[in-house]
Amino acid sequence: MAELHVELVAADRQVWSGKAGLVVARTTSGDIGIMPNHQPLLGVLVEGPVTIRTTGESGEGTVVAAVHGGFISYTDGKLTLLAEVAELAEEIDVERAERALEGAKGDADAAAERRAEVRLRAAAAGR
Repeated sequence: MAELHVELVAADRQVWSGKAGLVVARTTSGDIGIMPNHQPLLGVLVEGPVTIRTTGESGEGTVVAAVHGGFISYTDGKLTLLAEVAELAEEIDVERAERALEGAKGDADAAAERRAEVRLRAAAAGR
């Protein structure tokens, strides 16, 4: 079975690395799915969840992360997601994200509201 080598990197750390059969991410052009042997790609990531369908020695599974901006690049079987900020679903404190969402709504801070909503969507999808 063909696989992608995936690297999800935030500005401050490597978030996840491994093999996958499919990665779905949100770009400025809309949601995009990348599978092995995809045409070369360079795109701009926007706030949204990234879903990675894993393969390999550890078996099949799903990794979900909240991504806030960055770039996506695919060439020669390697997919790189370079995010400004990225958190795996299991790292997200749901109660804290809910409080952040309420605070952002109260402050009329649209950007903070979007970030909190993405974190909550990723957390829900990853469970």
